[in-house]
Amino acid sequence: MLTPMLASLLPLFLLFRISFCQYSSDQCSWKGSGLTHEGHTRDVEQVYLRCSQGSLEWLYPTGAIIVNLRPNMVSPATARLSVCIKPSAESSGTNIYLDRNGKLRLLLPEQDQAQGKVHCFGIQEGALFIEAVPHMDISRRITAFQYELVSDRHKAGPHLLGASCQPCSDTEVLLAVCTSDFVARGSIRKVDQEEEHSSVTVEISHLYRQKTHVFVSGGVRVRTWTGRIKMPLECGVRSGEGEFLFTGAVRFGEAWMGCAPRYKDFLRLYHEAQQQGTNPCHVDTN
Repeated sequence: MLTPMLASLLPLFLLFRISFCQYSSDQCSWKGSGLTHEGHTRDVEQVYLRCSQGSLEWLYPTGAIIVNLRPNMVSPATARLSVCIKPSAESSGTNIYLDRNGKLRLLLPEQDQAQGKVHCFGIQEGALFIEAVPHMDISRRITAFQYELVSDRHKAGPHLLGASCQPCSDTEVLLAVCTSDFVARGSIRKVDQEEEHSSVTVEISHLYRQKTHVFVSGGVRVRTWTGRIKMPLECGVRSGEGEFLFTGAVRFGEAWMGCAPRYKDFLRLYHEAQQQGTNPCHVDTN
């Protein structure tokens, strides 16, 4: 027998549970099963992802889900965000569309997902509408991808349309040193031309910053690092002598080149800005 106080709180408790089960306001990743759609496959579940990066995994997809990518912090800059998704090599069972006000545009068909290529779009272009493709046997079907929110197209790498191979301006170089995922001084050892990009092998003599361990240390007694930085094929990068200042973004665990001036040119630029008091941040150039 419930006490009068507990009885009065029960509707509120049930309402809280229902609301909580719909989505988590700080959810970065989502994992669900299409088996819950049995008996009402026409229902469309709303999924809310509110972090700068995360993942989605939909087992045995049936029906459809709508994935809303909404950052926790809302500001005027939010409208300029881009979303990049990278499907896993085993992803299948659905077609992925962009849904803007009920109008669908195909972004990633089922047969292309296993290629694992990165696809990007502006956050204002809509939510992701993921629709199951009918199959006799859904037990082997899993739709899975990683996602990242990118603050601007310049830092997004070649996955976004309009990525430029043009040299950075002086202002862009100084900002890149302050805001890039990695900043390192070093030289180019080798350039490999792969199917869709160039892979630049670099040796680093001074590592200023790296978001993740894209550059590997040569050992305690050896103050050097090595790693690979990717660039678009159309940039035509070649091996060159001398030292460079490498900056760029890390996308899905891979380093992509941003601004890469020769180190002597960066020093000149940095010292001029230092004298004028226009440096956006401090860099130890000693």
